[in-house]
Amino acid sequence: MQNFFLLAGPCVIEGRRMALDIAAEIARVCRRLDIPYTFKGSYRKANRSRLDSFTGIGDLEALRILAEVRDTVGVPVVTDIHDAAEARMAADFVDVLQIPAFLCRQTDLLVAAAKTGRAINIKKGQFLAPESMHFAVEKVRESGGREVMVTDRGTTFGYSDLIVDFRGIPEMQRTCHCPVIMDVTHSLQQPNTAGGVTGGRPDMIETIARAAIAVGADGLFIETHPEPSKAKSDGANMLRLDLLEPLLERLTVLRQAVDKISSPTR
Repeated sequence: MQNFFLLAGPCVIEGRRMALDIAAEIARVCRRLDIPYTFKGSYRKANRSRLDSFTGIGDLEALRILAEVRDTVGVPVVTDIHDAAEARMAADFVDVLQIPAFLCRQTDLLVAAAKTGRAINIKKGQFLAPESMHFAVEKVRESGGREVMVTDRGTTFGYSDLIVDFRGIPEMQRTCHCPVIMDVTHSLQQPNTAGGVTGGRPDMIETIARAAIAVGADGLFIETHPEPSKAKSDGANMLRLDLLEPLLERLTVLRQAVDKISSPTR
């Protein structure tokens, strides 16, 4: 059995010790369950609801922490970039560059990311049909990017909610010809609240994760924190760290069952 792979970590790098501790714990669990693991952490949060929202501890400081996680824990690391000028800077510290959903059609950003030679994870815009994602993938490939993956993080449903159309996972596998990831936690966000702080439904994390595995997602993206209520970004939709291990145990069992019943021609 080939297990799903995992991109997981805090929403944003809040400090060195926190990042190293989270990465070490998730790596321990993933080694035990034979889950390929990449540590996720944003070095800066550029898309915030309010001017006073936390954006980061400083670009270079956070990027150096990401590099230390890679070297100390021994896992690849991924972070998101927001404009073309950031691509080369971030690529010097991380293994995978992530294109945020709102920016998935930004040609200059995709081209700059591709030219770094790093793997690229493109998040599907909340406004975009799954079958349209192959255009973003083609921009990366035609610009020299050799390793690309796409991530579904839900689709806008009204002003303050997201839904997941699970038909999009096999559709993007078919049209993009690359691994498809389900962003379990961001797809449960409830944006545009009156207070300017994004809400969420962490009680539904396992539901979304199970459904993604059931339809054949190649990987999962999960933001996690020891104390989500104290997290400086996206705490309302993150998974508490101590709940991750039992969740991954159940999802691994589910993946084994799905593999047994899947058609060999899938």
